[in-house]
Amino acid sequence: MSATTTHAAPAPLSGAQLWLAAGALAAGNFIAVLDTTIANVSVPNIAGGLGVAANQGTWVITSYAVAEAITVPLTGWLTARFGTVRLFVTSMLLFGLFSMLCGMSTSLEMLLTCRVLQGLAGGPLMPLSQTLLQQIFPKEKQSTAIGLWSMTTLVAPVLGPLLGGVLCDQVSWPWIFHINVPIALICSYLCWQMLKRHESAIQRSRIDSIGLALLVVWVAALQLMLDEGKNHDWFASNEIVTLAIVAVIGFAAFLIWELTERNPVVNLRVFRHRGYWVSVLTISLAFGSFFGATVLTPQWLQSYMGYTATDAGIAQAISGILSVLAAPLVAQLTTRMDPRPLVFMGVMWLGAVTLFRSFATTDISFVQVALPLFFQGLGMPFFFVPLIGLAMSSVEEHEMAAAAGLMNFLRTMSGAIATSLVTTAWEDKAKYYHDVLTGLSDAGGEAVHSMGTVFGTEPARNLLNYLVDSQSIMLSTNEVFWISGLSFVVAACVVWLAPRPTRVADTSNVH
Repeated sequence: MSATTTHAAPAPLSGAQLWLAAGALAAGNFIAVLDTTIANVSVPNIAGGLGVAANQGTWVITSYAVAEAITVPLTGWLTARFGTVRLFVTSMLLFGLFSMLCGMSTSLEMLLTCRVLQGLAGGPLMPLSQTLLQQIFPKEKQSTAIGLWSMTTLVAPVLGPLLGGVLCDQVSWPWIFHINVPIALICSYLCWQMLKRHESAIQRSRIDSIGLALLVVWVAALQLMLDEGKNHDWFASNEIVTLAIVAVIGFAAFLIWELTERNPVVNLRVFRHRGYWVSVLTISLAFGSFFGATVLTPQWLQSYMGYTATDAGIAQAISGILSVLAAPLVAQLTTRMDPRPLVFMGVMWLGAVTLFRSFATTDISFVQVALPLFFQGLGMPFFFVPLIGLAMSSVEEHEMAAAAGLMNFLRTMSGAIATSLVTTAWEDKAKYYHDVLTGLSDAGGEAVHSMGTVFGTEPARNLLNYLVDSQSIMLSTNEVFWISGLSFVVAACVVWLAPRPTRVADTSNVH
């Protein structure tokens, strides 16, 4: 590749201009991360508004996550080809455009198409916002830049359900997307006006088009198989079998091509470092468990516990309080000690709280729902911050950008896959427990007959079915939380497979 445009490094910003630009960059990162969870509590509203089943509504979450995951590894190539500032501003404008179209959607097909495009536009915003924040802050204030980026990354996912709930209850579901439009317009204007002199050098570089095509094919086939499997009786369906074959062959071809390509779109060679692959495995298991439970909680509270979208969002958002308070402490500890004990304690704490939540009953109060989530938030920064440091300290300096992109890709993919698996398991287990409880509660019809003398036969049958439904959903929810909790425990133990890091990674140029 050869550079066609070069730029001298401009001086960092200062004063009000620095904080205005930092606010715009942080807001860009915030809305990109926010949209991974803002639809969580809105799924019942979206499904009802578009006339589709609630399980189809979860595609709104997974489609965005998968599309976002695909573009994260491409950020480095796109930056070299178009420039950091130009790419950030363009991505922000496209994110706003597709957000507007999401809110204007009149069918599930249109909404999913726009969510995919929104995810493709939003993928580069997270790494580019980090890169630009560290460019505009003076060297002595780099910790402030990292702290600001980390804060928006931690806070946005927990505020998403709360904001989504309030907008759904007080206005309507399209506004969970429309709210992005003015933010995107303002941020893109401010960033272009203040940061265009910070534009990076542009290089004419070839993209690994075959690797990218294979990546899209196997990821799309896998996610479609997971999303559609429960609706087609899994491998009894030719469609699901075909998708599985495409996913397996596509993945195998992708591995072979990327390991032999000179300039791969995803540098799989970084997995030769034990500390890196252990960190990636840990974050994939833990984040998948966390995200799956995060998606399930508001659906359970709204659909079966009588919560409004706002109340479900408040219960979920409470988990962010201790995350924000603990993040600065964790950042300091990560630079002073072995990160493995921090990760172990953080992930084990998440697992312990999730296992505690698996003993809920149908008469659980709001406080009993929210309090464990409040304390669970303490584990998030201990899990997230030191694990990234451990991963980056395990690879060579010139591999850090590729390693960070691959780690973000697999983290996002694990969340999308976990969403499909959790919702499928939740529904399947609910049906299983419904059949078991029906047999146990009224195998001979005596209960319906006895209640029928008071309420009438049909009302009695409906009442008994309602009771069985609520209990089967509760049992299914508890079992999913139990499995998620065990997955956290496994992830916490896995981190000890990593060797003790010999250096602290400088992530100031990682994107």
